[in-house]
Amino acid sequence: MAIYKTNSREETAALGRRLARALAPGRLVAFTGGLGAGKTAFCEGLAAGLGCTDPVSSPTFAIVNYYRGPRPLAHFDLYRIHTEEDLYAAGFYDYLDEGAVVAAEWSENLPGPLAAENPVRVDIRILGESEREIAVTGVEL
Repeated sequence: MAIYKTNSREETAALGRRLARALAPGRLVAFTGGLGAGKTAFCEGLAAGLGCTDPVSSPTFAIVNYYRGPRPLAHFDLYRIHTEEDLYAAGFYDYLDEGAVVAAEWSENLPGPLAAENPVRVDIRILGESEREIAVTGVEL
């Protein structure tokens, strides 16, 4: 596990861009962190690092946002997803099978099914107004 400290939204996004370089197609990134921790900011950088051109926004109401590019990103909010059947219905496994990188916010809601995908884990903790501690496991940056 590597631990990083960021002091701004821009630094958090930059760490996401850095992670993008280390990800193979079809890789799952499982996020944990409370409301306002910076998961979406991290995903902005992840999408940019993958070459996605669509604007990034929180998938809270859509459940999944898909960002097109040479290495596409499917950005899931699992807050209201409670079963593996819900994952199938939302197309979660289809995105992985098609080679998209999948970012899953609120991954702690489905620890069993996600663990089977050997995810990269990103835990973001709020230390201050703009300061974050970000632990990354499952890949070297």
